[in-house]
Amino acid sequence: MAYQGFAQEYLGMPAVTRAYTTACVLTTAAVLEFITPFQLYFNPDLIFRKFQIWRLITNFLFFGPLGFSFFFNMIFLYRYCRMLEEGSFRGRTADFVFMFLFGGFLMTLFGLFASLFFLGQAFTIMLVYVWSRRNPYIRMNFFGLLNFQAPFLPWVLMGFSLLLGNSIIIDLLGIAVGHIYYFLEDVFPNQPGGKKLLLTPGFLKMVFDTPEEDPNYNPLPEDRPDHQPRGQEQNEQHPQ
Repeated sequence: MAYQGFAQEYLGMPAVTRAYTTACVLTTAAVLEFITPFQLYFNPDLIFRKFQIWRLITNFLFFGPLGFSFFFNMIFLYRYCRMLEEGSFRGRTADFVFMFLFGGFLMTLFGLFASLFFLGQAFTIMLVYVWSRRNPYIRMNFFGLLNFQAPFLPWVLMGFSLLLGNSIIIDLLGIAVGHIYYFLEDVFPNQPGGKKLLLTPGFLKMVFDTPEEDPNYNPLPEDRPDHQPRGQEQNEQHPQ
């Protein structure tokens, strides 16, 4: 019964979230059995001189050995990737994939000039940032200790990372890339004289987008595109 429940939950995940989280878990499993992190980390010299192109992807898939940090990142990756895909990107899989490519490209450019070996955590923070800015009225609770509005969540996570003794450069990178995407996609097009600069390539739409939206779908309050509160109701969400 437990296996059937897990299988049903897994198959019920939206496609991009399922593919990315599965790749992350399988990469960690492979490190435990077959390969080492030295074969996966971001190394521009090995990428461009030795043509180890896979490193452009694998550095986004490895979150470290099994432990608290790995499970913490996986929970946040799964939760906020899924909420984005089922929320503001519902029926827009191509746009969601394009956000992945855009964010990964900017992080890779930064990685060329900084000693960053793995960028998966920055990618997770980017997803959290975009979700939090698109749902500014959601109330969050962090481990029962802090109550705050959703836009503060990336900064709370950065502070938590600092308390654990980790470098905050990765978190800042994720926040910066998330803000660039949010500004270009949600803010600038709505400014006087602004226009949409991030245009999803047509071939992505041909591959990923479904022809029509489910007419019976009724989004949750936090996923409504206008991001406005309804009445006096306040939604409570826990970040994990």
